[in-house]
Amino acid sequence: IVEVEAVTVEVVVVVVVVVVVVVVVVVVVVVVVVVFVVVVVLLVVVLEEVVVEVVVVVFVAVVVQVVVVLVAIIVIVVVVVAVVVVVVVVVVVAIVQLVVVVIVVVAVVVVVVIVVVVVVVVVVVVVVVVVVYLEVVEVVIEIVVVKVVVVVVVVVVVIKVPCLEQALTVMVFQICRSQEDLMNWLLVCYSRFAQVFRLST
Repeated sequence: IVEVEAVTVEVVVVVVVVVVVVVVVVVVVVVVVVVFVVVVVLLVVVLEEVVVEVVVVVFVAVVVQVVVVLVAIIVIVVVVVAVVVVVVVVVVVAIVQLVVVVIVVVAVVVVVVIVVVVVVVVVVVVVVVVVVYLEVVEVVIEIVVVKVVVVVVVVVVVIKVPCLEQALTVMVFQICRSQEDLMNWLLVCYSRFAQVFRLST
């Protein structure tokens, strides 16, 4: 029981750290996107020069790619946390205290809500301000489609299948009974996440 409680504490700490990191990333993304979009629109409206418009198109392309990659990373984090929660609840739910399970579930729900809100805000800002005012619909659509396809393929091939397969193995054979086993599984998922980040950027 003491060993399982130690594993539970480790999981709670990991979830809390992930939530904090996601919140920080979300705030930075929203602030950067909004500020840069406003600056770009002001430049175009005030100067109205062809050179500025070309620079803006390039800038929009970079911003869209960065936003897509960051959103993909946040979604990957949510998937990994959700799988960890499933493993914890299924494998050790009979021993884990209810308060710990509630904390983990609430943390996952908060992360999912944050992801949804950020995606909606970013999409609205990019579509309304950038696409409508700067008339670069084709460029933005092409970049978004290509990047999304690449990210989806990489996520499915590199991280989703191996992590889910290993999670199912953990649940079926109940081998995740020590702190070392759980941390090894988390390290595997982290390495997959690092591969996705490198390939996406």
